Amino acid sequence: MFLLDTNVISELRHGKPNQSMAVRNWAAGQASSGLFLSAITILELELGIQALERRTPPQGSALRAWLTGVRAAFADRILSFTESTAPVCAALHIPNPHGERDAMIAATAIEHQFTVVTRNVSDFVGTGVALVNPWLEGQ
Repeated sequence: MFLLDTNVISELRHGKPNQSMAVRNWAAGQASSGLFLSAITILELELGIQALERRTPPQGSALRAWLTGVRAAFADRILSFTESTAPVCAALHIPNPHGERDAMIAATAIEHQFTVVTRNVSDFVGTGVALVNPWLEGQ
């Protein structure tokens, strides 16, 4: 089972300029039932879209429609950050702190025994979570 980082779900957006074929090929080779999102990814997407809706309403509106579709497609596969995830996340900060949201995504993956799929593998190094970088062909 795979937990998609924000950069992966964003890369898979239809119509995104300069899409990575390696990422698209990786995703096409996976069963959709094995792909999950974290509520933290929804947070990150919402932050970007809400900022864009203020600056450039038409573009923000288009991304809002896309996110609505993502949320519907992943309706039963969006994992919450819960009370039981919190201690796992806290432990990831000792002795070396990680970025808050990355640690929350890593903790969610660890709790569910999922692999994090991301381009930003360096953000997750040292957490103990299994990683896949779909931008690297053959992984």
